[in-house]
This record gives sequence, C-alpha cells and structure tokens, in this order.
Amino acid sequence: MRKSFLVLLILGIMTASSGCGVNDISEPETDGEIKIGVTVYDQYDTFISSILEDLNEDVLKARNETGRGIVLETYNSAQSQATQDDQVEEMIKDGCDVICVNLVDRTAPSNIIDTARNADVPIVFFNRELVDEDMHRWDKLYYVGADAFLSGIMQGELAVDVIREKNVDKNGDGEIQYVMLEGEAGHQDAIVRSENCVNRMLELGVKLDKLGYAIANWNRAQAATQMEKMIKNYGPEIEFVFANNDDMALGAIDAYNASGMNRGSWPYIIGIDGTDPGLSAVKDGTMAATVYNDAKGQAEAIFQLAYRLSCGESLSGLELQGDKYIRLPYQKITQENVDKFR
Repeated sequence: MRKSFLVLLILGIMTASSGCGVNDISEPETDGEIKIGVTVYDQYDTFISSILEDLNEDVLKARNETGRGIVLETYNSAQSQATQDDQVEEMIKDGCDVICVNLVDRTAPSNIIDTARNADVPIVFFNRELVDEDMHRWDKLYYVGADAFLSGIMQGELAVDVIREKNVDKNGDGEIQYVMLEGEAGHQDAIVRSENCVNRMLELGVKLDKLGYAIANWNRAQAATQMEKMIKNYGPEIEFVFANNDDMALGAIDAYNASGMNRGSWPYIIGIDGTDPGLSAVKDGTMAATVYNDAKGQAEAIFQLAYRLSCGESLSGLELQGDKYIRLPYQKITQENVDKFR
C-alpha cells in the first residue's frame, strides 16, 4: 500500500544506556528507539490539524528531555475507513509500539481492534469516541477526548447569555428562529452537540423555532454552501446559527459575507472547538462565542499515554477514568475572555 505520511519525525540518536523516562516515568522496561503511529480521519480538519501540531511539539519536548530516539508516523485516512484499516496494519508491520487512531467511522473499529489485538499493539483512540462495548473488547484500548454532551450544553448556555444581553428576537414573536449546521449524519458528537444545545436552552426558558438544518460534515466550505441555501430560503428570519464546530460556523460567516447582507442584519453565530480561526472570529465579533476544546491538552494526554504504553510503564500518574478514558474539560469563550486562549 502506498504510504501517505503527513509527518515523519525521527528524533534523537539512541545510546545503549538511554532510558525511557519522561516527566515522572522511571525505570523503563525497554531501551532503544520507540515508534508511535498516528492515523487521522482527515488531515484538513482544523481541530485535528491542531492536535497533530501539538503532538509533534510534545515529541520534540520529550526528545529534549530524554535524548531518546522517537519516531512519529502520521497518516491521513482521507475519510476512508478501509484506508485507515490498511494503515493500521501497515504501521504494525513497520514495528509501531503503539498506534493512535482518530477513527473515520466510530461504529466500525472492529478491524483495527482485531488487527492490533492479534499483534499485541495497544491502541489509543482520540477525538472520535467509539461505543463503550467496543472499548471493552480488549484491555489495551484507550480513549482521549472530551465530553460532547458538555460542549452542547455550554453552547446552549452561551446562546442564552447572548439572548438575554442582545436584541436577538428581532421580529418580537417571543421565539428565537434558528438554523443548525451539523457534522456527519448519524455521528454521535454531532447528534449530542445539537440535542444538548437545544435542550439546555429550552431548560433555561428560551422558546425556539427551528427553521432548518444542514449536514456540512465539519467542513467550512460545505457549511458555506449549505448556509447560502438557507439564507436564500429564510433570509432575515434567521436569528441564530448554531454550528457543531468552528469550521462550520466560519463557513456560515463566509456565506453571510458573500450575501451582501448588512452586518447589522446578520444572525448571531456560535461554534465549538476554539480553533485559532474561530478565536479570531470571536475576537472580531463575527462569531458570538465558541466552546473551547483543548487540542493542546488532548495532544499531551495522547502522547503521555502512548509513550508510557510504548515503554511498558505504569499508567498510574495519568487521570484515567475506568482505566481507559482521559477526558479533558471544555471552557466557554466569549469576546470578554478570548485573549486568554489566543
């Protein structure tokens, strides 16, 4: 199979006496170079790209701290689960000590799990959480990410804050007319982000009127296309745009910029992730708010977990839930606190 590398870092030169310790890791069971494989569902996803950049920085830092040779092999699955399955098999043949997987299809991890288990190579899944039943098929499966339920709840709370502070109900009918830009059809994160956002707003007493929704697959360009259609259909009736991630929120902003509509007539737009472009949009006011998904923290957790597994070390120093999960908290971002995250 043709290799599709995003990154290949070979860091450091090994000596016979070099150890496996990083931070509080000590007395390693193995010496020599370690090899960590990574496969992502789409290298062009802004949030995933941020995780990869931060992961590379963590590898460089570990090299400086330990002097150890580290190979980081990173593959792009280009949204093909079959391609990703093949990549995992190839990384195992290449001698990877642990493989980190950002699943293309969270409902189809069986081939990856079976391949890794047969080779006794641990898997660290990240960002796209597989179902609990699959996670418990083997004791060397782990997950790093955040709680999609909370991101939706926080998005809803941010929207309520905006509604209470601004003149959002422009037609004065006592309801907020909104549209929703969703990630992949049937994707758990997309579903729970949308549902929890809306449900939280209803719990807080906001009356809502859903004008429409569109699937935009987490993609800025697709979101812009879908938003253009909804602008034509609903025009100034739209008072709020909710997007399951910042890229789609930015796509909505692109559509409004292209529409020629007066800025004062735009709806309020809220995303999730806190990507650099998203933070810039919050700063300049084109995005009302976003929910910070800690890419740097996730990358650090992925690396620490993968590194220790590669070295055969104890995971006792990591905040594992149920011996399998590392979940990082979300944070609300508005124009008032956005500079803290930039």
